[in-house]
Amino acid sequence: MTLSNEVQKFLDSQIEYYIMQAESYKEMAQEYNPDANSLPDTTFGIIVGCIYSSFLQTFTTQNNVPNSQDMEDFTEIIIKNSKKRKESIITT
Repeated sequence: MTLSNEVQKFLDSQIEYYIMQAESYKEMAQEYNPDANSLPDTTFGIIVGCIYSSFLQTFTTQNNVPNSQDMEDFTEIIIKNSKKRKESIITT
């Protein structure tokens, strides 16, 4: 993994934050898309989008852009933690 320890720790903290706040984002998903067939999937998408935005912001503040390896590392982190995030959404 080529992401700096700082970026990895930041992403881990973002993932934990969104796991703890899953209920709020589930309510937001319900408001945005009340006819959704899968509220957990909509919520998951919103949360991943927020984490992705934060990921990009870390590069922007450093006047940098993520390269393809950074994106692969980000994807790996998202996939690795997806089960935990989905469980937090379903159990709220």
